[in-house]
Amino acid sequence: MRTEPIIFLSTVIVFLFLVDVYAFKGIRQLLKTLDSANVRKGITTIYWLFSFVIYGGFIFMMMNMDLRPSPKGSAVFNLFMGLAILSLVPKLIFLGFHFLEDVGFLTMKVGAKISSNSGQPISRSSFLTKIGLLVASVPFFAIIYGMIKGKYDFKIVRKKLYFSDLPDSFEGLTAVHISDAHLGSFNQAFSEVSKGLEMINSVNPDLIFFTGDMVNNFAQETEGWVEPFSKLKAKHGKFSILGNHDYGDYSPWESKEDKRKNLEGVKQFHKDIGFDLLLNENKKLTINGESIRIIGLENWGKGFSQYGNLSKSMRETTDDEFQIMLSHDPTHWDAEINKKTKVNLTLSGHTHGMQFGVNLGKFRYSPAQHRYKQWSGLYNVGKQFLYVNQGFGFLGFPGRVGMPPEITVLEFHKQA
Repeated sequence: MRTEPIIFLSTVIVFLFLVDVYAFKGIRQLLKTLDSANVRKGITTIYWLFSFVIYGGFIFMMMNMDLRPSPKGSAVFNLFMGLAILSLVPKLIFLGFHFLEDVGFLTMKVGAKISSNSGQPISRSSFLTKIGLLVASVPFFAIIYGMIKGKYDFKIVRKKLYFSDLPDSFEGLTAVHISDAHLGSFNQAFSEVSKGLEMINSVNPDLIFFTGDMVNNFAQETEGWVEPFSKLKAKHGKFSILGNHDYGDYSPWESKEDKRKNLEGVKQFHKDIGFDLLLNENKKLTINGESIRIIGLENWGKGFSQYGNLSKSMRETTDDEFQIMLSHDPTHWDAEINKKTKVNLTLSGHTHGMQFGVNLGKFRYSPAQHRYKQWSGLYNVGKQFLYVNQGFGFLGFPGRVGMPPEITVLEFHKQA
């Protein structure tokens, strides 16, 4: 039995328990204002029952570690991670307010002891604790929505891109960019996902690009998905690459041959749904005698597997061509593409926008930005562009809050 997951899960349980204990201190303070003993008892029971269900889930996973590296195990893991986040995030916000109130109360007590009013009782206010409960309710209900509906709330994002060296025959060309399907996480929710796929076809795109992570780990996650994904249509082709999860690196295997067969199964799925999977290679796309290059790099990312070979993928390309690079991890752009190649546009995914964030007009925030310099949307340096799609599916946390699943529609234009 591997010790790393056990240590991780044990640490999670201890941390959750400590948060629960301190947060409940604030809850109990508010419960004292209620007249009904039965209501107080009921709220206390619900609070701790929910917490112990989560602890029990993580203990169950520790006792059945063979569940984790499998589609079934991933579903169990995602469920309890979702419940843990639903419990943890609102409580952290709540105890933040309650802690400030504790600090204020202790400051008043210390001040009273060193003053002539040391004999006077110090009354305790619950104002901040009540505010904390109110504020914490917002992420609580947002997370519930994200787990039930948000993960299927597919959004179309449209971007017009202008390039001085775009061939005339490609003026007005539209390309749909999707990424990170993570089919195993959908748990065969075919009807819900099909709505997103129908949205792609409604655009009537010239091209479709998929930039990696079709699965979480296993080729068997693709079972049942051939029919809905094979319905995707594009006038001039559908192109795809592999992401870090597609290689099966996050699971132990009986043998290297088993892992190899799993990867071949993932590759076969791309073929079965009509995608041209580019494995460190490129294809020339010709319209009316004019051409562009579509370059597909295997996964390359800082801190992740690096199967990508840039020189191999760009073999036979020339600097007078218009070039589109598919590269799963956006860290690859600064490392090897930006200012180092001719590539006009790089398409990436990987970050998911951390599946949490805030989008309020021009204000955008996600924890992903603390890990990735380019985490979602369009970036450019000079004439070179990078677009990071925030993902079609989800992983770990079984939902999306403020970072909806994205279908990017790119429209190409000749710059005057």
